[in-house]
Amino acid sequence: MQLGTRWSVGDTPPAGLSEVVVAAVKTVEDELVAEDVDTTGWRWTLTWLERLPIVELDDGTIITFNPSTGSATIRQHDDATEDDEE
Repeated sequence: MQLGTRWSVGDTPPAGLSEVVVAAVKTVEDELVAEDVDTTGWRWTLTWLERLPIVELDDGTIITFNPSTGSATIRQHDDATEDDEE
């Protein structure tokens, strides 16, 4: 079993995350800055499911990694669509 961790928006993501997941985290954070969202106190939560990372932001945004395609999927809490980050 692998434990997860938490970190604040804007901080460096934990080591061990693939570059594509880190890029997806940065994409989400850049969008929040562009939309002038106050993320004070917001944190990311990293959990591992079957050795794959699941990263969730306090607002419900979820980033998952697909090892078969090498891509990360960003799902917004209020979004029915998915965006792939390659």
